[in-house]
Amino acid sequence: MIGNHSHCSFSDVNAIVNKLQLVIYIPTFITGSILNVVALWVFCFSMKRRTEVSIYLMNLAILDLLLLLSLPFKMYFSQQNTTGYRSLCSFVESLYFTNMYGSIYTIALISLDRYIAIKHPFWSKLFRSPKKTATICIFIWLFVWSVSACVFTFDFGKEKVRCFHNMSDHVWSSANIISVEVFGFLIPLMVMLFCSIQTIRALLIHKPYSIQFEELRIIIIRIVVSNLVVFLLSFLPPHVGIFLQFLVRQNVISECSSKKNISLLVQLTLCLTNVNCCLDAICYYFSVKEFRSKYLRNHSIGHMVELPNI
Repeated sequence: MIGNHSHCSFSDVNAIVNKLQLVIYIPTFITGSILNVVALWVFCFSMKRRTEVSIYLMNLAILDLLLLLSLPFKMYFSQQNTTGYRSLCSFVESLYFTNMYGSIYTIALISLDRYIAIKHPFWSKLFRSPKKTATICIFIWLFVWSVSACVFTFDFGKEKVRCFHNMSDHVWSSANIISVEVFGFLIPLMVMLFCSIQTIRALLIHKPYSIQFEELRIIIIRIVVSNLVVFLLSFLPPHVGIFLQFLVRQNVISECSSKKNISLLVQLTLCLTNVNCCLDAICYYFSVKEFRSKYLRNHSIGHMVELPNI
């Protein structure tokens, strides 16, 4: 993502990252593709009834698969002296980042949907339905690709450039980076934190009147906490790195060693973020499966009837 700056060589940083990409991307691509295809198959063909969360998870699996599809291109173009036509580079870059932010929005909306179902069960009948959820997912796709079309330049010139390196000043402009940080990460993060905290509080307030309810409550709390932890570990570090790299591009940070450390931080955290494509499939599929199997065995939980759709 970062190239060479004047008077400061990044060849050693790029060499480290290229090796790390081979170690991280290959198993991530293989494992993530298998897990998301299996999860997509289950949500499409094995579930008898479409629920709000199953639609969100189908959307998340598709987004993760498309992001994984960009990894071989990203790995290839990141090699030293490997170039591609600007239009191809822009498409691969947009495929990578739009699906990453599409995943962030989808995960945040899953958390919001769960919060409404548990905290406001009467509102859920008004605001939640499979058709409305499908519409929201379509809106996510339209939004992220519309933003991508504004950020990345899809010209068809034959100039060859290094993809994910030396992105234009337009990409690193204050308006773009602040928008990415605020609307692409901070707002979804606030939604995740608020909904997760409120959902856990609502579950803790209800006194368990049966062993079955207590078991279900523990499972849901574990799901909420694990989803929040995975979200923070996956997306907080790269956005800290992107902000620091923005300060580098604005010449706020100019010391060579700091610039190299930030370059390494950005590229390393983005590498590790892609592991989220595997964690999504594991975390959401198996947690929902565990909840549903427990609910089917102990289905009489009174006023918490909305919980099967979380």
